[in-house]
Amino acid sequence: MKRRIEYCEKQVDLITQNPAPEDAKREQLDIIEREIDAVIGEVYELAKFTRLNFTAFMKIVKKHDKNAPFVLKPMFAEQLNSRPFFKENFDELLLELSRLYNIVRNGGVDVDGSKDPQSGNGQNFVRQTTKYWVHPDNVMELKLYILKYLPVLIYRTKGATKPPNPAITSIYFDNDKLDLYQGRLEKSEGAEAIRLRWYGDMDSTEIFVERKTHHEDWTGEKSVKERFSIKEKYVNDYLSGEYTLDSKIERLREEGKKSEQDLHDMETLSREVLESVKTKHLEPVVRSFYNRTAFQIPGDARVRISLDTELTMVREDSFDGKPRAGNNWRRTDIGVDYPFSQLPEQDVCRFPYAILEVKLQTQSGVEPPQWVLDLIDSHLVEAVPKFSKFIHGTSVLLEDRVDVLPFWFSQMDRDIRKPATKGIGISRANSPRGSFVGMDNAGRHRGGRTNSATPSQSSLQYQNDIEVIVESEPGEHSSQNEGTVTQYSHAYGGEPSEETALLGRRNYQNSSESWLQKINPFAKPDSQRERQPGRVTFTTRDDQPNKRIAVPVRVEPK
Repeated sequence: MKRRIEYCEKQVDLITQNPAPEDAKREQLDIIEREIDAVIGEVYELAKFTRLNFTAFMKIVKKHDKNAPFVLKPMFAEQLNSRPFFKENFDELLLELSRLYNIVRNGGVDVDGSKDPQSGNGQNFVRQTTKYWVHPDNVMELKLYILKYLPVLIYRTKGATKPPNPAITSIYFDNDKLDLYQGRLEKSEGAEAIRLRWYGDMDSTEIFVERKTHHEDWTGEKSVKERFSIKEKYVNDYLSGEYTLDSKIERLREEGKKSEQDLHDMETLSREVLESVKTKHLEPVVRSFYNRTAFQIPGDARVRISLDTELTMVREDSFDGKPRAGNNWRRTDIGVDYPFSQLPEQDVCRFPYAILEVKLQTQSGVEPPQWVLDLIDSHLVEAVPKFSKFIHGTSVLLEDRVDVLPFWFSQMDRDIRKPATKGIGISRANSPRGSFVGMDNAGRHRGGRTNSATPSQSSLQYQNDIEVIVESEPGEHSSQNEGTVTQYSHAYGGEPSEETALLGRRNYQNSSESWLQKINPFAKPDSQRERQPGRVTFTTRDDQPNKRIAVPVRVEPK
């Protein structure tokens, strides 16, 4: 497949350099696009087979360990992870396919990736953001489906020769009463979330101090996210009040890189965040870690999609007397080494699903692209509006300290996998390799060997797909909670195990629903029964009578 992708790239170069008419070039590029479709189908099948193969081995070993006097799983998992077959990183292929697809889609032109991804914003737009859970079985299929319409967005720094590390780590602050957790969960007016975030590995020297502020619609204000950057070596001094941004602001003013308004906002934000830390007695509480794949056409903000895999929440607090971070702003016994197997299980929560976030920005009265509507209504995703990594991590890791749980917490006991939606997803397509410009037998050589398949054999390769059905015993769905096998750290978000927390399905078959109602089920009024007006209502859990569940009753579309 790598060889076929390289060959497609060479063919695209030949086509773009050819002085032939545009119609002839477009015809050849269409052939290349069909070949990319075929490669995508095979990448998906290989990734799926790798996952099934790995799962089968682990189930065999599990059965052995139940019936034998000695345990094989740790040794066996280490052996599997050392095999090239299971070490393959499909994300590298995905990046190549994304770039190639984007070039072909734009008539052989490599779109300038230096455009500001945030550009193209305007005022008269309907903006909608909704989050979804994605089962690990569907992660690769979802990625391959999206890249057919949107390229993978890569932020490159000057002089960088390889893609940046996709890891994103955040340290969320709160106090021992969890006031920030409570405010964000109940959507109180002015509720804050304060976090320190960095991108990439632990060597990153730039830390972003961020504050999210919630505003109710009736106030006429919009919820906002503000941030400024600070060097890692100054973070502890900043939080203790011994360091200010005065020297940095003065340097930026001399360089002319920021407007006076931007500099004023930066100074105000840094002062207000520090004031919140001191007056509310905030300290590090929860860390979130994940690897992000972003999809967006550079300079076009109409559709922005991000997929976060390997989501893990880790305790940072010292409420129980254990100095996890000590006097530092973050604990130093871990880095970005998912699945953090060195930590005790009570300190870590490995979320069983990937998180898909769809941000739509369309002109008033204009619907989003049809492929987006098909995606969000397909079997690949499960809508979970208002899902929060901070809220989930706090409610799980500090459950003995919280009185109110998020609405999705009580629903994590059902399988979110659904029957495949017809026409949505990845299926194998016939390869048009014989139609390539200049395609000959030499193109099929590798290392002195040729592809000796006959035409009849070749046609057999692209007949109907073979579907593998695995019948699992009750309770034997996949999860990352065991954390002993790291094989799926790049592509799938963790090793399948038997303790997946699952979420129930919702069925959106009402054809009269608008696209806004489809992507946000809480945006539609409940016509079945009357409810009291308000933001949040509370119910209780049968298995935990002392806990309440915060359930959003109705969220009006902005």
